[in-house]
Amino acid sequence: AICRSGVKLDAKALEGNQRLKAIVRAGVGTDNIDKTVATRQGIIVMNTPTGNTLSTAEHAFALMLAMSRNIAPAYQSLIEGRWDRGSYMGTQLADKTLGIVGLGRIGREVASRARAFKMRVIGYDPFMSDERATEMGIQLSPSVRDMLPSVDYLTVHTPLTPETENLIDMAELEIIKPGARLINCARGGIYNQDAMVAGLKSGRLAGIALDVYPDEPCTQNDLFGMPGVVCTPHLGASTEEAQTQVAIEGVQLLVNFLQHGEIRHAVNAAAVDPKTLHSLRGFLNVAHRLGRFLAQWHDGQPNKCRLFYRGDVATKDVKLLTAAFCAGLLERAMNEPVNIVNAEVLMHERGIEVSTECDPEQGAFRSSIRADLVTDKDSYTVAGTLFGNDMPRLVRLGEYRLEAYMDGVLLVFSHSDVPGIIGNVGTVFGKHQVNIAQMTVGRAGAAPGGNAIGVLNLDSAPSNVALDEVRNHPHIQSAEVIEMPRADDLPAWLQ
Repeated sequence: AICRSGVKLDAKALEGNQRLKAIVRAGVGTDNIDKTVATRQGIIVMNTPTGNTLSTAEHAFALMLAMSRNIAPAYQSLIEGRWDRGSYMGTQLADKTLGIVGLGRIGREVASRARAFKMRVIGYDPFMSDERATEMGIQLSPSVRDMLPSVDYLTVHTPLTPETENLIDMAELEIIKPGARLINCARGGIYNQDAMVAGLKSGRLAGIALDVYPDEPCTQNDLFGMPGVVCTPHLGASTEEAQTQVAIEGVQLLVNFLQHGEIRHAVNAAAVDPKTLHSLRGFLNVAHRLGRFLAQWHDGQPNKCRLFYRGDVATKDVKLLTAAFCAGLLERAMNEPVNIVNAEVLMHERGIEVSTECDPEQGAFRSSIRADLVTDKDSYTVAGTLFGNDMPRLVRLGEYRLEAYMDGVLLVFSHSDVPGIIGNVGTVFGKHQVNIAQMTVGRAGAAPGGNAIGVLNLDSAPSNVALDEVRNHPHIQSAEVIEMPRADDLPAWLQ
């Protein structure tokens, strides 16, 4: 079957279906398809992620141009019978600086067009290497905040996640270059609504261009009608070419699957037989969770990743395990589905080198997976193993050996190995009504008094106030919250 977003393929439509083999979504989003039920039914779900790319990139650029040259209000003045050239003085794009958050397919196409307009391009993507960015003529920024004082225009091409929600808020207005203009053709909510209104009223922002909104359809918004604002009703993919392209791509995917068994752009399954997937499910879960952990526990731009498989797991299909790790590493930062089919390709696109090493000799555990991630700032090591058939455990962080659950909300904190640290952290969280479910501590050596690292499993995420209290302890060097899936929460392709 081939469907668009308006067709709802829910559990009722899919359960008990013995003939349906594959569903192709002509477009990117697959929220209209119950992927959990589809997976249980053995139905492959694929999408067409490239068909809308050019149209969305062009729309972002069209909004940038329309905002810069006051196209909409100038046309409205003519309709109203006014020839008013003086009120609509614009600004050119040449020699201006464009900041791009998210350098996936769409972000890279926007960058290409910006360079053609002789703009300087600064980009931020936590999984783009300096070398790859340089090849594309993009100067990488270490963070979004670091680029804000320099950009004349800012466009975002990322998913809406806890990290990207309210990416530009009141605090960012204080440091953004005066007169900057914002564009959003990605997801509503990445720019804070109140901050945008305040920025325009104060003059800190010169313009806002939006195609997406937190709630859609959207016909009432405080920004509508304000000077310097141009908005469209989610038209990023609304071109004849994009609609034709996603249809053609969808047909090609389905024909290749039915005639040759080829699976591309799958969002719920891998190109592997069910028997292999079942035998590896436990360690696929370990690898995926290690990737999810490292995605939140590193600083800088990743450029190399090496995975070490030791023991019985080294004799398995480690390519599949590596893909699961890469999927976990990337999925929080991507504006498109990531799974074991496309994860390594996406890593390659971002210039991140991935390598593996296998040693069938058992170490401290019958099987273990270790991941070393190298960034432009530091290197990071995590390792995990599987207890029983379905209990992933974190057994190493850097040089510290420990044993921690890899599910739910974790607090990872580095500290001096002195009395009172654990009690202090427990007291702080108790005061803020945060319950500690599990705790483990690893030392740098056998003797006390050196450095140590602690991992707490929490029943809820601590507030920023509670975190600051923990971090302000003189013997605690760092404290980070890591959000992991629940123990029973597996990605669709692993269910």
